[in-house]
Amino acid sequence: MTIALLLALAGLAVLDSTSFGTLGIPVYLMLSLDRSRTSRLFVYLATVTVFYFLVGVALMFGLSTAMNTFGDALNSRPAYIVQLVLGVGLFALSWRFDPKWRAKRNLPERTFEPRMGGPRTMMMVGLTAGALEVATMVPYLAAIGMMTTSGLAAGQWVPLLAAYVLIMILPTLALMAVRAAAGARLEPKLERLRVWLVKHSSSMLSWGMAIVGFLLARDAAARLFL
Repeated sequence: MTIALLLALAGLAVLDSTSFGTLGIPVYLMLSLDRSRTSRLFVYLATVTVFYFLVGVALMFGLSTAMNTFGDALNSRPAYIVQLVLGVGLFALSWRFDPKWRAKRNLPERTFEPRMGGPRTMMMVGLTAGALEVATMVPYLAAIGMMTTSGLAAGQWVPLLAAYVLIMILPTLALMAVRAAAGARLEPKLERLRVWLVKHSSSMLSWGMAIVGFLLARDAAARLFL
């Protein structure tokens, strides 16, 4: 484990902390819930944190096992062709969520707003947000890949992964603390932030899918044709 790896993981975690699921939805919930029901936001954050931690554990074990068992098959030409097709398909699909693309075709713009409810609903919102967003969390997937290729032992990458997912929710926790200290003075700014995030949620999802698709296709094309 090197300092460079730790700094890279910290930077990626900070990027992930600005995603719609880790910042946009929490801000929306923060404004939509009464102060007396802030505990429901903690339920959401805990659900998202545990979800990403468990997905990371599964990916770490899965990637390591897959590389050990199917390393030759995964590095074959057919595998790279499949990766290329997936990348191009994901990139093409991203346009379906692009607001400008939809506007040119007179299609309604898609926005994503979480539904209010009790603790169980908050858990479902957290699980849904994580499941929908995990494939487009480029920094998160890159961090998993870095920890896998670094050959870290479980005793090293487990605490690293735990710290990573905690950093992902730090901005929201900081906003909650500032809101509690500032009272009603912060509400107008948070409301503007919420409106902006909801308005651009579809665009952020589109960009995320496009980036993942491009990276997959570029990697496969480089291995196939260069």
